[in-house]
Amino acid sequence: MRLIRFCKGDAPARLGLLIGERAVALSELIADAPTGTRDAIARWSDLAPQLTPLLSAAGAEGKGEPLAQVRLLCPLDATEKMMAIGLNYADHIEEMRGSGLTTPSEQIWFSKQVNCLSGPFDPIEHPRASEAVDYEVELVAIIGKGGRHISAADAPAHIFGYCVGNDVSARDWQMKTPQWVLGKSFDTHGPIGPAIVTADEVGDPHALDIRSYVNGELRQNSNTRHLVFDIWAQIEELSKVMTLKPGDVIFTGTPGGVGAAFKPPRYLKPGDVVRCEIGNLGAIENTVLAES
Repeated sequence: MRLIRFCKGDAPARLGLLIGERAVALSELIADAPTGTRDAIARWSDLAPQLTPLLSAAGAEGKGEPLAQVRLLCPLDATEKMMAIGLNYADHIEEMRGSGLTTPSEQIWFSKQVNCLSGPFDPIEHPRASEAVDYEVELVAIIGKGGRHISAADAPAHIFGYCVGNDVSARDWQMKTPQWVLGKSFDTHGPIGPAIVTADEVGDPHALDIRSYVNGELRQNSNTRHLVFDIWAQIEELSKVMTLKPGDVIFTGTPGGVGAAFKPPRYLKPGDVVRCEIGNLGAIENTVLAES
């Protein structure tokens, strides 16, 4: 299933499913459906058996709104944690060797603050404080079943689903200190979507084509099989430190082709359009706008 949040005109946001080319509110399918994403994720083991038999009928009956007539919002209404792993694709590590970066023996983690969270087609803010705004297409994992000390073998059962993300990075802020958090945490610098595709529909998350484009030009082109530390290892490592909870967000790494690696660097500027796409998950597309 593909969990979305959407609105039409000035109407309030609704939680729903993407069924074909229509956005169907959960409330149209189940009378007491949750209205918040994290609540739905936490209750999914009860909701999914109710929803599954209703999907075909909903499509046949034309329930919901045509996708072209609604605005897709960030599929998460809120989250407690946004964690991201650095230097996790071999080709990205290779292109950054000139910056003194090498293949890590341990996982390199940083947090993106929750103010980054943004919708799949919302603008990316180009802050006044940065002259080096960069793109990073990433597969994003959304935690379903929470827990601590989760083994790699058990990790798949703790994933609710996946979506496309852009770990937008202010490189000048990222690199001016050893700590990356500020450079990764500007407002709007974490768009995700367009839907959270449930893990059962995705299949193997380590076999997905992943690409980004800037103004129609292909910049990143890889496959998630090239992750240095796979998603199960990532969950095992994180859960040694913190209790993972339903709706927590994990950015799993970006492949080669980022703007910082070009000579000279090719950073984003106001007016640029960044498209990030991952096989079976869809695409997000965000226009860069100068901070007002």
